[in-house]
This record gives sequence, C-alpha cells and structure tokens, in this order.
Amino acid sequence: MTESTSDTEAQLREQFLAAVEDADYPIENEIGVVSALPDGMATRFEAGEFSMSAASIAAHLYTYQEFPYGTPEALVDDLIDGLRAEELI
Repeated sequence: MTESTSDTEAQLREQFLAAVEDADYPIENEIGVVSALPDGMATRFEAGEFSMSAASIAAHLYTYQEFPYGTPEALVDDLIDGLRAEELI
C-alpha cells in the first residue's frame, strides 16, 4: 500500500465512521445504512483521487457486506476491505 493509498484509506475510514456512527445498531440491511447517511444515497465520499456517492459504493460493494452489523467499525471495515478488493483504493 502506497502512502497516498493509506492516506486515502484513512480519510475514507474517518468519513465513513462519521457518516454511520449515529445509526441505530444493529443495522440489519442496506436501508439501515442509507437512513444514517446525511444525504442518503447521494452522500459523497471523497479522499485523494477517490470520489464516489454512497449509491456507487453500494453498487460496487454489495457482495462484501455481511449484515447485520453491530458496530460502525465492523461496517466500515467491510467497506474498506471491499474498496481494496475492487481496487478502488
């Protein structure tokens, strides 16, 4: 992982956590995630050269999600792992 990739990952992790930390856990499905986001599926996450809406992220990462999520950290870990696996970061 390059320094810029790790910076991007750290920034995205921070943004994702901020976006979902106040959700009602456990989150049982995608609807629970969307309802926690400030602008729903239009919420954008940007870091370095990465820029995607929640809708685009969901389209790429739905196979990496394992509901239910009991904590924001577990959800964010899967998002970051999925972004890495799809080579989006």
